[in-house]
Parts: sequence; C-alpha cells; structure tokens
Amino acid sequence: MKRFVILGLVIVLSACGAARDLKPAEGKALPVAPYGATATPTPNQLLTASIQARPARSDDLLTSSQERQGNEFDLPPAN
Repeated sequence: MKRFVILGLVIVLSACGAARDLKPAEGKALPVAPYGATATPTPNQLLTASIQARPARSDDLLTSSQERQGNEFDLPPAN
C-alpha cells in the first residue's frame, strides 16, 4: 500500500515540471506596461530577474596576502 502511495506521489509531482510557452489565461490580458515603458513586457521578460534583484557574483581573487589593520574598537569586555 505504501509503495502505491509513493509511486502515485512521484507520478503526480513529475507532471509539475512540464515546460510550455507561457501565455495569459483565456480572456485575460498581460499586465499593462509599467509607468514610463514604451511597450508591454513579454511573459519571459516579466520572469527574468533584474540585475538589482540578482546581482552578479564578485570574483575578486586575492593576489597577495595582506595583514589586517588594527581595530581600535575591538576591546575585551569590561568586568
């Protein structure tokens, strides 16, 4: 019995990943163009994250070791 439940869940969840062209529902239109935009964005443009939402990774490699500067505020706790 347990096997059938697990198998059923796997089959149901495998259908969730179906990839198709995105289109608005019938009778519905795409959202209006944002203020100041010249055209209404396509569904793919709406799903693409902006640079601010997903910044690029910084790959600054250390070329040489540098000693840390002293921190005058890094004091032991007062008793």
